[in-house]
Amino acid sequence: QWRLVESGGGSVQAGESLRLSCAVVDVSMKNNAMAWFREAPGKEREGVGCVDTTGQFTSYLDSEKDRFTIARDNRQKTVYLQMNNLKADDTGLYLCAMVQGGLCDVKRYYYWGQGTQVTVSS
Repeated sequence: QWRLVESGGGSVQAGESLRLSCAVVDVSMKNNAMAWFREAPGKEREGVGCVDTTGQFTSYLDSEKDRFTIARDNRQKTVYLQMNNLKADDTGLYLCAMVQGGLCDVKRYYYWGQGTQVTVSS
Protein backbone atom coordinates (compact mmCIF):
# COMPACT_ATOMS: atom_id res chain seq x y z
CA GLN A 1 0.00 0.00 0.00
CA TRP A 2 1.31 3.40 -0.96
CA ARG A 3 1.65 5.79 1.96
CA LEU A 4 1.94 8.82 -0.32
CA VAL A 5 -0.48 9.38 -3.20
CA GLU A 6 0.16 12.18 -5.68
CA SER A 7 -2.47 13.78 -7.90
CA GLY A 8 -3.08 16.89 -9.96
CA GLY A 9 -0.80 16.25 -12.90
CA GLY A 10 -1.84 16.69 -16.48
CA SER A 11 -1.08 18.26 -19.84
CA VAL A 12 -0.86 22.04 -19.96
CA GLN A 13 0.48 24.77 -22.20
CA ALA A 14 3.62 26.70 -21.39
CA GLY A 15 2.86 29.62 -19.14
CA GLU A 16 0.02 27.88 -17.31
CA SER A 17 -0.04 26.75 -13.68
CA LEU A 18 -0.68 23.48 -11.89
CA ARG A 19 -1.09 22.54 -8.27
CA LEU A 20 -0.04 19.01 -7.37
CA SER A 21 -1.23 17.28 -4.22
CA CYS A 22 0.37 14.58 -2.13
CA ALA A 23 -1.99 12.80 0.25
CA VAL A 24 -0.46 10.99 3.21
CA VAL A 25 -2.23 7.72 3.95
CA ASP A 26 -2.29 5.79 7.23
CA VAL A 27 0.71 7.53 8.78
CA SER A 28 1.21 10.90 10.42
CA MET A 29 3.12 13.67 8.70
CA LYS A 30 3.09 16.32 11.43
CA ASN A 31 6.66 15.58 12.61
CA ASN A 32 8.16 15.19 9.15
CA ALA A 33 9.33 17.51 6.46
CA MET A 34 7.90 16.68 3.05
CA ALA A 35 9.72 16.97 -0.27
CA TRP A 36 8.93 16.95 -3.97
CA PHE A 37 11.10 15.49 -6.72
CA ARG A 38 10.78 15.12 -10.45
CA GLU A 39 12.05 12.69 -13.07
CA ALA A 40 12.38 13.83 -16.65
CA PRO A 41 13.05 11.48 -19.56
CA GLY A 42 16.76 10.84 -19.87
CA LYS A 43 17.60 12.77 -16.71
CA GLU A 44 18.33 11.84 -13.12
CA ARG A 45 15.80 12.39 -10.38
CA GLU A 46 15.93 16.02 -9.30
CA GLY A 47 14.82 17.62 -6.07
CA VAL A 48 12.22 20.36 -6.49
CA GLY A 49 11.85 21.53 -2.92
CA CYS A 50 10.78 20.78 0.61
CA VAL A 51 8.55 22.10 3.37
CA ASP A 52 9.58 21.58 6.98
CA THR A 53 7.30 21.04 9.96
CA THR A 54 6.97 24.80 10.54
CA GLY A 55 5.76 25.32 6.99
CA GLN A 56 8.97 26.92 5.76
CA PHE A 57 9.64 26.20 2.11
CA THR A 58 13.11 25.44 0.76
CA SER A 59 13.68 25.31 -2.97
CA TYR A 60 16.13 22.77 -4.38
CA LEU A 61 16.00 24.49 -7.77
CA ASP A 62 17.79 27.79 -7.44
CA SER A 63 16.75 28.90 -10.90
CA GLU A 64 13.08 28.08 -10.30
CA LYS A 65 12.55 29.18 -6.74
CA ASP A 66 10.27 32.02 -7.85
CA ARG A 67 7.96 29.74 -9.85
CA PHE A 68 7.50 26.81 -7.48
CA THR A 69 6.36 26.71 -3.88
CA ILE A 70 5.36 23.97 -1.46
CA ALA A 71 2.80 24.18 1.31
CA ARG A 72 1.39 21.70 3.79
CA ASP A 73 -1.92 21.13 5.51
CA ASN A 74 -1.39 18.83 8.47
CA ARG A 75 -5.10 18.55 9.21
CA GLN A 76 -5.78 17.36 5.68
CA LYS A 77 -2.53 15.34 5.68
CA THR A 78 -1.71 16.81 2.31
CA VAL A 79 1.27 18.56 0.79
CA TYR A 80 0.93 20.84 -2.23
CA LEU A 81 3.34 21.81 -4.98
CA GLN A 82 2.25 25.00 -6.73
CA MET A 83 3.91 25.46 -10.10
CA ASN A 84 3.48 28.70 -12.03
CA ASN A 85 4.54 29.83 -15.48
CA LEU A 86 5.30 26.26 -16.50
CA LYS A 87 7.90 25.54 -19.17
CA ALA A 88 8.47 22.57 -21.45
CA ASP A 89 11.53 21.66 -19.36
CA ASP A 90 9.23 21.12 -16.38
CA THR A 91 7.79 18.02 -18.06
CA GLY A 92 8.27 14.91 -15.97
CA LEU A 93 6.99 12.59 -13.30
CA TYR A 94 6.57 14.43 -9.99
CA LEU A 95 6.93 12.47 -6.78
CA CYS A 96 6.60 13.37 -3.13
CA ALA A 97 8.60 11.91 -0.27
CA MET A 98 8.43 11.95 3.52
CA VAL A 99 11.66 13.12 5.11
CA GLN A 100 13.15 11.20 8.03
CA GLY A 101 12.94 14.20 10.30
CA GLY A 102 11.41 17.61 10.59
CA LEU A 103 14.01 19.61 8.68
CA CYS A 104 14.67 19.86 4.97
CA ASP A 105 18.42 19.46 5.30
CA VAL A 106 17.87 15.78 6.06
CA LYS A 107 18.19 13.87 2.78
CA ARG A 108 16.76 10.52 3.87
CA TYR A 109 13.22 9.50 3.18
CA TYR A 110 10.76 7.09 4.75
CA TYR A 111 8.24 6.86 1.95
CA TRP A 112 7.83 7.74 -1.71
CA GLY A 113 4.76 8.05 -3.85
CA GLN A 114 4.25 6.65 -7.33
CA GLY A 115 4.19 10.07 -8.90
CA THR A 116 1.93 12.15 -11.10
CA GLN A 117 2.82 13.04 -14.69
CA VAL A 118 3.14 16.65 -15.81
CA THR A 119 3.46 17.42 -19.51
CA VAL A 120 4.04 20.98 -20.66
CA SER A 121 3.67 21.84 -24.32
CA SER A 122 5.41 24.85 -25.77
